[in-house]
Amino acid sequence: MSAIPTTSNSAGATLGTARRASPGASSTLAVWALLLTLLPLAAYWSTAVSIVEIWARSETFAHGYLIVPISLWLAWQRRERLRALTPAPYWPALLPLAGCGMVWLLADLGEVQVARQYAFVAMFPLTALAVLGPRMARVLAFSLLFLLLAVPVGDSLIEPLMTITANFTVAALRLTGIPVLHEGNTFRLPSGSWSVVEACSGLRYLIASVTAGVLYAYMTYTRWWKRLLFVAVAAAVPILANGLRAYMIVMLGHLSDMTVAVGVDHLLYGWLFFGIVIFALFLIGARWRDRAPAATPMVPASKPAAAPAPARIGAIALALVVVLGVWPAYAGYLHRPGELAPPTGLDSFPARAPLIPAFTDWQPGFGAPAASLRRYYAQSDRKVGLSVLYYRHQSGAGKLITSTNRVTPMVGSPWNLTGGAVRNEALAVREWTLHGAGGALLVWQWYWIDGRATTSDTMGKLLQIKQRVLTGSDDGAAVMLFAPLDDAGEHPEAARAALRAFLVDNLGALDVTLARVRAPTGATR
Repeated sequence: MSAIPTTSNSAGATLGTARRASPGASSTLAVWALLLTLLPLAAYWSTAVSIVEIWARSETFAHGYLIVPISLWLAWQRRERLRALTPAPYWPALLPLAGCGMVWLLADLGEVQVARQYAFVAMFPLTALAVLGPRMARVLAFSLLFLLLAVPVGDSLIEPLMTITANFTVAALRLTGIPVLHEGNTFRLPSGSWSVVEACSGLRYLIASVTAGVLYAYMTYTRWWKRLLFVAVAAAVPILANGLRAYMIVMLGHLSDMTVAVGVDHLLYGWLFFGIVIFALFLIGARWRDRAPAATPMVPASKPAAAPAPARIGAIALALVVVLGVWPAYAGYLHRPGELAPPTGLDSFPARAPLIPAFTDWQPGFGAPAASLRRYYAQSDRKVGLSVLYYRHQSGAGKLITSTNRVTPMVGSPWNLTGGAVRNEALAVREWTLHGAGGALLVWQWYWIDGRATTSDTMGKLLQIKQRVLTGSDDGAAVMLFAPLDDAGEHPEAARAALRAFLVDNLGALDVTLARVRAPTGATR
């Protein structure tokens, strides 16, 4: 009698074991599930290449080469916890993944590279969530989110950081008792002249500090508020340190009669100073280190975790191929070769003012346009210049709106740029003041896209996206009016009056000319 239930239990255990997949099969499916998280790399390979290309050509973003190995190392540190779990496909993750694909598509149409790259990198943690499920994705969360730091972003901060550095340095010099003549990002001391250029902005220090700070905060603290606080400090300290670095370099040059820290050596001093500051930051941060939680002995589960079902993994893989692949496929459709010739007709602009010889050698620092117009006019007793840069089939360096397009070139420009305020004239314009060896200029600049004018880069990108989706055309133009200022450049009203009069007389004709040059709706189809 007692043997009957024993036999029954034994048979039940044997039957349960037979139904469970072998450890080898479970491991194989888990490996396949992990490999599926790399699907975004296959679907958006060109975007991945664009990120690496920026790492290669810019020392500012060379840290990106370290991000992927660090992320893999962080994931490897969690391997024991991952072994105790099995993939569990999570279908709701497909919705935000599709949202990333849509953002990528819109960014691709509008040539917003940083948005396109962020959307691509964000697909990795979402793909992991979809394939592996919430429990495994939670274990890998930081290592996957850390990949976002690989996106080369920050060019838009260069000018603000240069301004902060210049203002800080001038204020510190004046507090020291040294007379300073300050003009934009250039300042003159009795011992010589200095200029805060792109390399002096401190962007490299800021990016390096934030990247290291994020990793350090994750590994040092367990409380979220400590992590956030340390990252915030890691972002603020390099900005302050860069100002101090610039001040010390100028003081070294001033006290040595411009024989010390006036060449490449001042960059070496900068990195040495930055290294000392960051080391001190991490040393101080270690004083508030959180103790690691005591290790909890692993207790075998009463019921082993079910092996991942091959059918579920296959189904989520098919869904991922569709959700990830539809956006680059549609982008390829929209970007297919068109039949448009290079733009023509700009020269037909009928200005209501007589032509005069060139009065300046200033050229805007924009990428190569598909067509351009540059003329000089007499507006009453003043001089006015017009520069129109027209873009079509935008790609590479030939883009209308990008962070590298400036009213003056980013590198090696003889012009010092100040201003950037928006003024409401016959239309909204962005006003700039340029100072150079050849005098001073007042410049009014705006974009013309899809028949509309705007001074906003963001609005310009949105108009480009709308135009591309509705018409297939990416035509647009940068328009600049400019007039000479007096020697000091301190009284711009006369130049403004000349630009205003020219704008009132010629804006309508300029809009008509640009509309004629623009590709007809549907011409690329």
